[in-house]
Amino acid sequence: MSDETDRNPHHDHFFNSTRNLLSKLGLPRGDSDSMPSSNKTFPDGSNYQFEIPTINSADTLERLLTEASNQDLVINRVTETLGIFRHCNKEISRYVEISKSYNCQLLMSIGPRAPYDTSSSVKTPEGKMMGYRLRGQEQLVRATEDVYRALEVGVRGFVIYDEGLLWVLNELKKSGDIPKETHLKISAHCGHGNPASAKLLETLGANSFNPVRDLSLPMLCAIRLSLSIPLDCHTDNPTASGGFIRFYDVPMFVKMLAPINLKIGNSVLNSHGLITSSEDAIKMLHQVSIVKEFMDRYLPTAIQGMNCTPRTDKEI
Repeated sequence: MSDETDRNPHHDHFFNSTRNLLSKLGLPRGDSDSMPSSNKTFPDGSNYQFEIPTINSADTLERLLTEASNQDLVINRVTETLGIFRHCNKEISRYVEISKSYNCQLLMSIGPRAPYDTSSSVKTPEGKMMGYRLRGQEQLVRATEDVYRALEVGVRGFVIYDEGLLWVLNELKKSGDIPKETHLKISAHCGHGNPASAKLLETLGANSFNPVRDLSLPMLCAIRLSLSIPLDCHTDNPTASGGFIRFYDVPMFVKMLAPINLKIGNSVLNSHGLITSSEDAIKMLHQVSIVKEFMDRYLPTAIQGMNCTPRTDKEI
């Protein structure tokens, strides 16, 4: 942590012995009120990517990417959130073919998870705090099988909702039982929002990390200081997740948190897990065009790119 942050009045005199201990573990001394610029980038030197989540049918994906091309907008990656096991192989194959034709990274959500399980706990007010984690070994087996089913038809990116499953899949990557290039993205529905959790998930094999949606910029900066992998941050959210829209935060997101995947467009939806339509795709793309205008206006030096693995030798 920089001397500038150590001198921050919010950190002076309070809990310094604990802050020193955490600092020895490679964690920030506190939320980063000084908000230093990130010196990390994607491999091609770019600082940010556009990601559109909740693209839950192949028809929606095709309409989205076709219209984006017509508008000269680059969508770097899309996230399917309904769940792999909610699609037949033919549709999964269409997802793969369409995304490849537009050079767009595809991430599909592993189907077995808490909202689809036989337990009603996750649907209760207190149970919702458990996130989307798996119950029992059989659900872990089924979630792993869902990955293999998608791998067979060419999917190479997955949204992970459970830390144990993340560990399993990373071990399978190490052993060569699943392709080394498989991307493991941690969902916001895991419920993590601090630097120690982020660091732990990176050690377990996460290739990108999506913190909970409502963190402040200083909180997010503290996570960036502890993390090497890209952050995935929501610029806007569906009504079910608060409905907030942070478009004016986006240039600061990129400057302070790069490399970052900007998750855009879900403010046009009521909730997660919907089977989105072609009309929804056009509405979400409109949100992308607004964010692109904000980036061009307020941080024109930042570069939008295509790759997902960070390096540390370039500053914005």
